[in-house]
Amino acid sequence: MPELDILAIQEILPHRYPLLLVDRILELEETRVVGLKNVTATEPHFQGHFPDFPVMPGVLIVECMAQTAGILVLSQIPDRKNKVVLLTSIDNAKFRKPVVPGDQLRIEMTVISKRSSLAKMRGEARVNNELVAECTVMCVLRDKAVL
Repeated sequence: MPELDILAIQEILPHRYPLLLVDRILELEETRVVGLKNVTATEPHFQGHFPDFPVMPGVLIVECMAQTAGILVLSQIPDRKNKVVLLTSIDNAKFRKPVVPGDQLRIEMTVISKRSSLAKMRGEARVNNELVAECTVMCVLRDKAVL
């Protein structure tokens, strides 16, 4: 499958600025996805986290991972406009190195298990091929109308 640019990602994910955190999909397979997040100094969270030493919050790195996982799940659903992927758990999250403006976060998510409405995925985030974060996420697929 060809790369997905931001316009193609917006066709899949419901997120928008300032919370759309995936800029490009490099690889998209049935059980694996690789996404990119370009970390820029103009992102709103850097104003307060931290003004003298801007560090991307760990929760936003996990959100990048969850959105990348969501792209994999939703890309396989024909009626995805009527669905939403909700994060249900985060396990074994580890943060190895700060992510700062100018970094390019490469996120790889791999399916551990998947059912019709539930997916568990293992993820790693890297900067310059160095592991900066990892976790396991579980998400559930729901009808928007039911929420």
